[in-house]
Amino acid sequence: MTDSHTASETPVLRMRGIRKTFPGTVALSSVDLDVHAGEVHCILGENGAGKSTLMKILAGSYVPDSGTIEIGGELVEFHRPLDGIKAGIAVIYQELDLFGDLTVAQNLFLGHTPNTAGVVHRGARRREATSYLDRVGATFSPDARVADLPIADQQLTAIARALTTDARIIVMDEPTATLGEADVENVHRVIRRLIAEGRAVIYISHRLDEIRAVGTRITVLRDGVNAAKYTVSSTDATRWIADMIGDKKSELTEHRERREIGDEVALEIDHVLIPSLLDVRAISVRTGEIVGLAGLGGAGRTTLLSAVFGARSAQMALRAFGRPVRNRTVRDAVRNKFGLVPESRKSQGLLLNLSVARNAGLAALRGAPGFFPRERENRRTAPILTQLAVKYAGPHQEIRLLSGGNQQKVVLAKWLARDTRILLLDEPTRGLDIGAKADLYRQVRELADRGAAVLVASSELGELMANADRIVVLHEGRNVGEFDPLTDTEEHISHTIISGKAA
Repeated sequence: MTDSHTASETPVLRMRGIRKTFPGTVALSSVDLDVHAGEVHCILGENGAGKSTLMKILAGSYVPDSGTIEIGGELVEFHRPLDGIKAGIAVIYQELDLFGDLTVAQNLFLGHTPNTAGVVHRGARRREATSYLDRVGATFSPDARVADLPIADQQLTAIARALTTDARIIVMDEPTATLGEADVENVHRVIRRLIAEGRAVIYISHRLDEIRAVGTRITVLRDGVNAAKYTVSSTDATRWIADMIGDKKSELTEHRERREIGDEVALEIDHVLIPSLLDVRAISVRTGEIVGLAGLGGAGRTTLLSAVFGARSAQMALRAFGRPVRNRTVRDAVRNKFGLVPESRKSQGLLLNLSVARNAGLAALRGAPGFFPRERENRRTAPILTQLAVKYAGPHQEIRLLSGGNQQKVVLAKWLARDTRILLLDEPTRGLDIGAKADLYRQVRELADRGAAVLVASSELGELMANADRIVVLHEGRNVGEFDPLTDTEEHISHTIISGKAA
C-alpha cells in the first residue's frame, strides 16, 4: 500500500477500532479510517459492507460499541448528530434531508439563522445564502422553493448547507446516483473546489469511474472490516473490485436442488423506461419461479418494482399471462393480480394502529377499513395467516405488537387473501433476524410452489443465491446480466454487480 501523505502529517480525522453490533449482526469489527485535509477519501464496499454504519457513527447518529474518534488530533465522542455538526462534520445523504416546502435560503441556515433575539434577519440570510450558492456554482435563486428545484440543484443546496456550518469534513453518500453526466461533472467541480480550500471530502460511490476522476485515496470495507487501503493513482478498478468481493464461496447453494417451475410465463417486462433513470428490457418470470433482482444501491431495483406496480410513472410494455396489461395506477396493478411488498413495511405496507386481521384483509375486502364486518374479515384472512405461520395472539391484536418477521408475513397475507398471482418483493427481509429471514423465504418458496410468480429485489446477494431460480443484475438503471445461482459463482455475479459488465 502506498500513501501520498507523510507519516508526520496529522489526519483531520482518525477512527480507530470502531465496532458496532446490532441484534444478531456485527456491522463493524475494529474498523480504522484516516482522512487528511485536502483529499477526497473514497470508501468502497458492497452492500452491507459497513459503509453507511461507519458514516452514521461519524455523524453522531450511531454510538459505537467500542473504538475512538479523533478530529484534528483531539479525542471526541459523539452521542447525537448535533455533536458531529459542532465538530465540523457534515453528511450529505443520497436521500437528501432537505425540507421541500422551505426556500433554499431557509434550508441553508436551518438551526443557525441570522437573528437578533429570535427575530430573523431575512436580508442578511438571503445575502449570505447567495454567497454560499455562488461558492458551489449554483445559478438558482435563494428564494426558490426546494421542492421546485431539479435534483441536481437540490444536491448543490445540500453541499452549500454543509459550507454554512464551516464543515471541515464533508461526507458525500452517493451524491451523483440520480444525476446526468453534466450534473455529475458539476458536482465534481465543487468537490475539487472544496479540497482546494483545505477541506476533506469522504466520498461513497458505486460508480468506479467517479472514484478515478475525483478520488485521492481509497479504503475498502468488506463484511464490516478493513479489506484494503491504497491511493487511487497506484491501483485500478480490477484491484478495487477484487478487494470488495474477496474470496466468495457459494456455500448456500451447494446442497440446493433445482426447483420445478411451470411452463407458463406469468410476467413479461418488454421494457420499463424512465428518462435518465431506468431502461430495463426483456425480463420474464414463469409461474412457480422466483427471479431475483440484484444490484448496488441506486441500481434501480426499487424504481423498477414501483413502476411495474403502477406506483411510479414510466413508459412500460408488460404482459401478464400472455395478455398485455397497463399498470398505470396501483389500482390497475391490483386488478391485474399484482401485489407489492414494499421496502418499508411500517410506512408503506401496514396500518400500525389496526389489527392483524384488518391489515391482512385490506387488499381483499372492499371499502374503508371501518366498514367491513369483522366476521367476514376473519373468515377471509385466518386461513392465509395460518398458511404463513404468522405468530399472533388473535385476529384483533394490533399489528404494531408483532415482531418484524410476522409483520412482513402479514404484508404477504394481504396480497394472498386477494388471490394475487404476481408477487413483487422489495427487500423483504430488511431488518429481520437470521431465523425470520429463513422462515420468510421458506414461505415465499411455498407460495411459488403453489403457482405464484415472484420477482424479488434484495441487496443481499447471498439471499438470492440461496433462494432465487434466476438472478437478474441491474447496474445504473439497466439490466446487464442474467445468471443461474446453481451454476454461476457468487464471485462472478458480484463482479457484474459492481462493474456493470457480465464477464
